[in-house]
Amino acid sequence: MATITDLAQLDLNGTYSYADYIKWRFEERIELLRGKIFPMTPAPNVRHQRISTALSINLLNQLFNQKVLLFSSPFDVRLYNRKKSIKASKEIYTVVQPDLCVICDTTKLDKQGCNGAPELVIEILSPGNSRREMNEKFELYQEAGVQEYWLVEPAEEMVLVYVLNEQEKYMGLKPATDFVVSPLFPDLRISVADIFA
Repeated sequence: MATITDLAQLDLNGTYSYADYIKWRFEERIELLRGKIFPMTPAPNVRHQRISTALSINLLNQLFNQKVLLFSSPFDVRLYNRKKSIKASKEIYTVVQPDLCVICDTTKLDKQGCNGAPELVIEILSPGNSRREMNEKFELYQEAGVQEYWLVEPAEEMVLVYVLNEQEKYMGLKPATDFVVSPLFPDLRISVADIFA
């Protein structure tokens, strides 16, 4: 099979696995959601980057003494239904690059990224990706067992926090407009004003 060096060489209506994904050699950033290719928007704008940096600084400062690792995009996270025993790359059909993710279980890490659900995923919404994060990724993160999922809404200057409940479904907390408090990391408390400064 010829090396894929351009996104145009792929059938955007086709279905691909992680085994395909790791062979591609093109510049464009993409995500695979249930085997379907989703080109990522161009480099994030200044506001998006500032929000990501503010969150990173707060997370690093407040989680410093805990055994966790923080990663920022681009960083591949391979997801699959946590109820199935899937490990082979040809059986994985979802690869995402969250804006930020916190990983406690370092056995999920390998040289390619994270194989399995991070404990916390943070996505910063933008006009080009809101529908994807709100719908498809929401379901994928829930199915994969991401324990806590934050959607950062720059237009409204608020953070929506979702936590897996006992039925393994996301429960939305009250929108954070003053402070974001993490149920998973009780000592984590971030001023929303600091995020959007």
